[in-house]
Amino acid sequence: MGAILGKKIGMTRLYNDKREAVSCTIIEAGPCFITQVKRVGTDGYDAYQVGIGERKEAKVSKPLQGHYKKAGVTPGFMMAEFDFSQINAELELGSPVSVESFTVGEKVNVLGVSKGKGFAGVVKRYNFGGGSRTHGQSDRLRAPGSVGGSSDPSRVFKGTRMAGRKGSDNVTIRNLEIFKIMPESNLIVIKGAVPGPRNSYVKIVSTKK
Repeated sequence: MGAILGKKIGMTRLYNDKREAVSCTIIEAGPCFITQVKRVGTDGYDAYQVGIGERKEAKVSKPLQGHYKKAGVTPGFMMAEFDFSQINAELELGSPVSVESFTVGEKVNVLGVSKGKGFAGVVKRYNFGGGSRTHGQSDRLRAPGSVGGSSDPSRVFKGTRMAGRKGSDNVTIRNLEIFKIMPESNLIVIKGAVPGPRNSYVKIVSTKK
């Protein structure tokens, strides 16, 4: 079992042992370091805080600079917490977290933020069918239609599907298979697609099954 942060490099196709083309996502998982070790006695729970990447100190706030200096690592682009059972190892402050904690064929969950699509209407956002295309209809083809009665209930119910921001949601893709691991390059190749655009950061966590 393992848990790590990674940066989505992009997608490609690789061939398996049966010479079948498999769509895969390449993730640069590292260099990652333990930036904080949390314990029940001091923090109320047990967890590892992991950071990824390297960033100039001038672009990091002073409180964060002190946080990284205490761990003895360079400032990173992102931090996330994983509980002890996810990392399944006794690590100290500043210790590296490597892709070698995973194995080929292992099932993992990948957590990330989906691509932002901006403001979208109901046809694109919720796959509405739109209005009638005939009988004099001219400007209501992609409209949502009625959103509530005028007399009763005289209001729009919460949760009514309407136009608005699409995407940029927290998404978890479960039970993806690790296709290949390249420790010398900190790369991990996962079958299928993972959420987010290229160069976005994701969490990779072994499944409990």
